[in-house]
Amino acid sequence: MERTQLPNSTIILIFGILSIIGCCCYGILGVIFGIIALVMAKRATEIYNANPELYTGFENVKTGRILAIIGLVLSGLNLIASIVMLFVYGGIEGYQQAMEEILRSME
Repeated sequence: MERTQLPNSTIILIFGILSIIGCCCYGILGVIFGIIALVMAKRATEIYNANPELYTGFENVKTGRILAIIGLVLSGLNLIASIVMLFVYGGIEGYQQAMEEILRSME
């Protein structure tokens, strides 16, 4: 019997990577990609566990799941930090002014 690629195994890996990269976008994109990757990984794991001899590519699912968890944690922390900073600096305008001052001090 011929083994086939596990459905969405590559996409899960890509979304796991994007969840880590997305933590740099105030955490929003990382949370979205992380949740999607985890849901897809759960479904792929159930399919694989039903008939493991029929599928290949489970390594991508495991790796993508681990990356999604890491990206979700980093993105969640970044999102919480961004929200706290908005309240500390008094809204978006105050936050932008504080970030400009930080960038000027770095030059």
